[in-house]
Amino acid sequence: MSWKKCLEDYISKSDAKPRIKDDPSEKAKQNEEEIELFSKLYDEQKSTSLRKSSSLSVIPRFYFKLPTDEEVLLQKLREESRAVFLQRKSRELLDNEELQNLWYLLEQNYSSNPSSMSGFGVADDQMITYEDFTKVAEKAGEKCQPFFSPSVFAKLYQNDPYGRISIMNFFNYVMRKVWLHQTRIGLSLYDVAGQGYLKESDLENYILELIPTLPQLGKLDQSFFSFYVCTAVRKFFFFLDPMRSGKIKIQDILACSFLDDLLELRDEELSKESLNNNWFSATSALRVYGDYLNLDKDHNGMLSKEELAHYGTGTLTQAFLDRIFQECLTYEGEMDYKTYLDFVLALENRREPQALQYIFKLLDIRNLGYLDVFALRYFFRSIQDQLRQHDQEPVSFDDIKDEIFDMVKPKDPAKITFSDLIDSGQGETVTNILIDLNGFWNYENREMYVTDNSFDQDTS
Repeated sequence: MSWKKCLEDYISKSDAKPRIKDDPSEKAKQNEEEIELFSKLYDEQKSTSLRKSSSLSVIPRFYFKLPTDEEVLLQKLREESRAVFLQRKSRELLDNEELQNLWYLLEQNYSSNPSSMSGFGVADDQMITYEDFTKVAEKAGEKCQPFFSPSVFAKLYQNDPYGRISIMNFFNYVMRKVWLHQTRIGLSLYDVAGQGYLKESDLENYILELIPTLPQLGKLDQSFFSFYVCTAVRKFFFFLDPMRSGKIKIQDILACSFLDDLLELRDEELSKESLNNNWFSATSALRVYGDYLNLDKDHNGMLSKEELAHYGTGTLTQAFLDRIFQECLTYEGEMDYKTYLDFVLALENRREPQALQYIFKLLDIRNLGYLDVFALRYFFRSIQDQLRQHDQEPVSFDDIKDEIFDMVKPKDPAKITFSDLIDSGQGETVTNILIDLNGFWNYENREMYVTDNSFDQDTS
């Protein structure tokens, strides 16, 4: 008989008994009996379940509810536990002295083979056999053991005829792993929720505290720090959070190259070209912010549609500008610096899927999930208007439409989806034709540019 049935029978029997009206002691006694019976039946049911499935007694608890804002003590306990955990993980990493000792052991045990000499009598990269590799593992210490697995050796093997790997490649592998773990621990300190994500405010705090450690940012005025942090953080969120969830996985931050670009600013001898091409450099940040200030003609800290029209070469079409202010976040019809950064990142990286996704959303004027002839005509009409303003003969839309569909080769011959645009590899060209007169002009005269380049090569 089930415990539910037993409980029902007990209650029915209790109801049949004569009751002493409003007797508190009798009610208390009945409550105690009910609790005792329920506990007994529950324990029997639990033991039956354990007998049916023995795994229930060994499966550990895997879900722990996060403490609420009111549970201050639990929050403090969680924070302290995470701090202790991260400290323990940090102690497990190799320090500089241990890395130097590892390199010394590798140099002492690499194999020298006469055939490893190049034709000029200079030794090739220092190599190590698997046998010597295991000898180094025995001497290297406990912390180094994870790096001396057969799988690591196989991963670094590059068809050496003697079955060896380069000790330099191995040491660089170890250094990279140590750096990744150090960075992971450093980022995790800013993960307030402890869920493996960083919110925008978390990443802002991380970069703000990182600035003093980057010599290439040493000349930045402190008053510009907030704008620099905003500029840097936007690149992470534009590319790593395309769904605009407001948080980024720490794993994604480590996997992309942006953190490498940021930490590259520790090098005091970076070339001018490298700094110009690095979004996180002071040169680049000041350029982007300077362009924003130059566009802000009324000096109210925001950009209107008319002001944004002067961006770059000033040849963005009116239809495209209208769509920007319809779709993007604005304040009383004007764009702030954060929204402007998304706009700049999209236009400066038109070959990237995230940038094309930003532009595609603007081109999809009816939110259909694809571009049809109507959408293409809508945007190309603005290109034709600009051509007339420059006393140029408008190009036939039908010709351009056919060229676009021929370039993209969509699965549906009447619709261009975002996937079609990515798969074709022609996303940058298509968007240039539709949103920018200068981009369209370059496309129309591409054959002339090819001819000019060929002529220059022949005469050089």
